[in-house]
Amino acid sequence: MCIGIPMQVVEPQGSYALCEHQGLMERVDMVLVGEQPIGSWLLVFLGAAREVLTEQRAHQVQQALAALQGIQDGTVTDGQALDALFADLLEQEPQLPAHLQPPQS
Repeated sequence: MCIGIPMQVVEPQGSYALCEHQGLMERVDMVLVGEQPIGSWLLVFLGAAREVLTEQRAHQVQQALAALQGIQDGTVTDGQALDALFADLLEQEPQLPAHLQPPQS
C-alpha cells in the first residue's frame, strides 16, 4: 500500500525542502507544488511533495495514519478509539467526487 505522509517544511532549498515528520528529517522534491515557506504542511509520497495541506488537514491525515498503525499493532481495538481518530469523517455524509456524481438535470 502506498501512503502519503504529512510533513512540515523546515527549510526551503529551491526545488527541494528540508521537511520534518515526527522528528525525522527528509529532503523533499518540491517540483509539483513549488517552493513553500517554512511551516507549510505538505503531503509527501515517495520523496516528493504532492499537495500543500492546511494544518487541519495535515492533522486529520496524521490521525488516520495513527488509526491504521494502531489497528496493525493491536493497540486500537475498540470502536470508540477508532471514532476518535476518524472524528472528521463521523460528522459528515460520504460524498462522491464531482467526476463520479450523476449529472444534474
